Amino acid sequence: MKVNKAELVAVAVKPQQYPSEDLPEIAFVGRSNVGKSSLLNYVTGRRGLARVSSSPGKTRTINFYEINGILRFVDLPGYGYAKVARQVTKDWDQMMADFFAKRKNLVGAVQLVDIRHEPTKLDCAMYEFLRGYGLSGLVCATKADKVSGNEKQKSLALIRRTLGLTRDDKLITLSALKRTGAEDLLAAVEARIEEKTEKRETEHADE
Repeated sequence: MKVNKAELVAVAVKPQQYPSEDLPEIAFVGRSNVGKSSLLNYVTGRRGLARVSSSPGKTRTINFYEINGILRFVDLPGYGYAKVARQVTKDWDQMMADFFAKRKNLVGAVQLVDIRHEPTKLDCAMYEFLRGYGLSGLVCATKADKVSGNEKQKSLALIRRTLGLTRDDKLITLSALKRTGAEDLLAAVEARIEEKTEKRETEHADE
């Protein structure tokens, strides 16, 4: 898949502000400061599409980006930043839980982890959460330019082991700085959408 057009179509803090459920959506989740905004700007080819902040925990909204007029990328608030007020964190958790539970056109999720660090308990909990909704299977290790070739393989093995990835789960490395990994990620996203679409068509045909 090649991104020819990408635009911000909604900034939401409650379901009433979400766009209609007429297009398949892929959610992007990860710890604060994992590089989510930089990744979205890189893979869409739009440098200023997602706002990049040097202060983790700043994004408190769910941002919807329409891609090629046929799907949406959904940028969810980062989790796990200790200096964010407890009540704000609670509100974020509830907002994300409601989104995953009620968004009917959500077909998959990309979980971002920093390749330099072992996934945290929160990362593991998030992956299990996604698994519970049938949205797991695609993990992206960001900041791949920060490790050498030998370190990269060790880091990927650690990520797979810690998150409990299966053989079918995809683990993609990406560097927004070096501009590598976008094609692999977009191909995986496209495959997930096609898989979910075919499954739903088969289920409807059997009814």
